[in-house]
Amino acid sequence: MRTTERTARYDRPLSVDNNTILVYCAFMHIISRSTLIEFWKSHQDAAIPLQAWYRTMTHATFVNFSDLKATFGSADYVPPKFTVFNIGGNKYRLVAVIHDNRRKVYIRAVLTHAEYARDDWKRE
Repeated sequence: MRTTERTARYDRPLSVDNNTILVYCAFMHIISRSTLIEFWKSHQDAAIPLQAWYRTMTHATFVNFSDLKATFGSADYVPPKFTVFNIGGNKYRLVAVIHDNRRKVYIRAVLTHAEYARDDWKRE
């Protein structure tokens, strides 16, 4: 894999009839990183796991939920539109809405396990 610039890369060259086709993939855009920063300021042990999640999400190519699940084994889909990630050894939850077609991840909430269990985030 060859990185060409910060916002784009070429991934998985395909060969069709001895001609090489480069598949263009844009990085995921996380909205908003400031939500992560605010959370880890009050939960300092979440900083490193959240930074690792952010780095992985912004540099990975996910075509569908199966691709995402291969990278984040603990990710769960919660209907109608949420993806929930376990962060910091199941101590925290990151709730996001992911639009694969637009390469956008909207962070809905970062919660402690107890806050997540109350299900208030589903009603907000």
